[in-house]
Amino acid sequence: MRRWCRIGGTLLLGAGLGAAVSHLLSSRGAEGERAGLLGRVPVPNVQASELTVNPGGSGAVMKYGFPSLSNIKTRESYVTSYDPRTRTASWVIERLNPASLSGPSDRKYCDFKEDNRGHMAAAANHKWSQKAMEDTFYLSNVAPQNPHLNQNSWNNLEKLCRSLTKHYLNVYVCTGPLYLPRQEADGKLYVRYQVIGQNHVAVPTHFFKVLILEQGGGKGVELRSYVLPNEPIDEKIPLERFLVPIETIERASGLLFVSNIMKRTSSLQAITDR
Repeated sequence: MRRWCRIGGTLLLGAGLGAAVSHLLSSRGAEGERAGLLGRVPVPNVQASELTVNPGGSGAVMKYGFPSLSNIKTRESYVTSYDPRTRTASWVIERLNPASLSGPSDRKYCDFKEDNRGHMAAAANHKWSQKAMEDTFYLSNVAPQNPHLNQNSWNNLEKLCRSLTKHYLNVYVCTGPLYLPRQEADGKLYVRYQVIGQNHVAVPTHFFKVLILEQGGGKGVELRSYVLPNEPIDEKIPLERFLVPIETIERASGLLFVSNIMKRTSSLQAITDR
């Protein structure tokens, strides 16, 4: 089923985001539980959107604004915001189109020194330049990710992002970690996550991808947003099952997307089911 919903006006959200997300993604057969993703989590006050970067390279990446403004770093192929508390990126944004996906670059020439699987900006997205591909191997572009997830559902989501460049002018991809609460035996919600290594790098409980899809002919922008748990996922589950309203990610992460996007387009359609 395909439902299109216009962004704008007041959005009413239910309660219990973390518990509902965890419950939904762990009980993967229940279609009716999607509504539980619309939870209420306090949103930090983040002032962002009009900052720009130098033209050229990754300058065009930020056409639709910055989700937050802390610790911004510009690379050849993407722009990122680093979170020193978790030792991972808060978000990474890249722009994909047919030109960025083709070229002579080869990942065998890239040096990746630690096995913290899970690129936020995927190496295969930036074949247009060896330097651009090499930049995706910075540890600040990597978060600890379950190997099964990385090699299967997450890889399939990355492939989907690339395939969409055949149908849209540009595909802007924002990727980042989430640390969501879970309900435990005492009935209370707790945010718990593992840390690894001497630097205590945080292991996210979930990951998100927000896709901003530019249509041709001045038709505006489409929006798709996904949340996947950082755990093995049955390969039979279609990626559409992990589509969530963008407000879910905004409230869980404290990042801003919709208000920034609306400053660049008068037409925004969000795909929340298919």
